Amino acid sequence: MSKNVRTKEVDALFDAVLSLKDREECYLFFGDVCTINELLSLSQRFEVAKMLQDGKTYLEIAEKTGASTATISRVNRSLNYGNDGYAMVFDRLKDNE
Repeated sequence: MSKNVRTKEVDALFDAVLSLKDREECYLFFGDVCTINELLSLSQRFEVAKMLQDGKTYLEIAEKTGASTATISRVNRSLNYGNDGYAMVFDRLKDNE
């Protein structure tokens, strides 16, 4: 992650997220912190990433999620050249199944 994003304010936000205990607390907190559209955009990107990991095509992803090809491309770039955050989360979710 870019160093200019690493601020005490972002640290405080992440600490707040790490303090959440369950899905219901996530709904409460993110419902206050994000607009509905921001939250839906984040969840859409996460779904796109899962589908890309599963080998789905851009067309399949766009049809199922409604994501633009630009969004799909950005998520794909993060999967291939990012910080491996998606991969880390996917591995942990798989371990919890």
